[in-house]
Amino acid sequence: MKKPKIVIVMPAYNAAKTIQKTIKEIPKNFTKHILVIDDHSTDNTVKVAKKLGLAVFRHPQNLGYGGNQKTCYWEALKLKPDVVVMLHPDYQYDASLLPDLVGPIVSGRYDFMFGSRVRTRSEALKGGMPKHKYLFNRLYTLLANLVLGVNFTEHMSGLRAYSTKTLKKVPFQRFSNDFIFDQQFTLSANAHNLRVGEIAIPTRYYEDSSSIQLLSGLKFGMQSLMWLGIYTLRQLGLARSKIFS
Repeated sequence: MKKPKIVIVMPAYNAAKTIQKTIKEIPKNFTKHILVIDDHSTDNTVKVAKKLGLAVFRHPQNLGYGGNQKTCYWEALKLKPDVVVMLHPDYQYDASLLPDLVGPIVSGRYDFMFGSRVRTRSEALKGGMPKHKYLFNRLYTLLANLVLGVNFTEHMSGLRAYSTKTLKKVPFQRFSNDFIFDQQFTLSANAHNLRVGEIAIPTRYYEDSSSIQLLSGLKFGMQSLMWLGIYTLRQLGLARSKIFS
């Protein structure tokens, strides 16, 4: 069998202090294809990434978290990969576990994998996850599992891997440019009957890591619940949405 082509994409915004530490954790056999998409950072993210020898694409203006990911996947698909990994360059996710993350996709068992930071409550809190984020994470996960008919331990992880089939089937270009992008992706993947799996990963929150601000966090929380409602209405035949078609 030919060696699978793994492309790692990094949606970056003001990650100058953490991107080098993130890169150092990536296994050597995964470092051949790394794309950094900079969403018009105000720090030296681009300079640091280029110094590390990474391929860098910089938005001329800030598009938002979802808008950044759209560029990530368009550029990754140009390389004709077998698997695309989305890894935040803020050092919140343990990149040494990428082989475990992509393995089920390479073997053909899953189409979409993510890393769960909530194996246990104590591990999540000891890892620095703020209590209010943990509580909302638990609430959303409970509701999302009921709505989607799954039993995941988390739905809000930023460590994800997709098969090329997934990126071609899910209409991610129709999703929001905001933080709700990841939730829309999961809902759409489920609507398209794609196989989704998870692995356990450590919870890591650091002072230099990125964090959603209060108002943006409240907006994200409301949108997350709203889209669960839209998905439910769609399942009942009472609503339609372009992200599911």
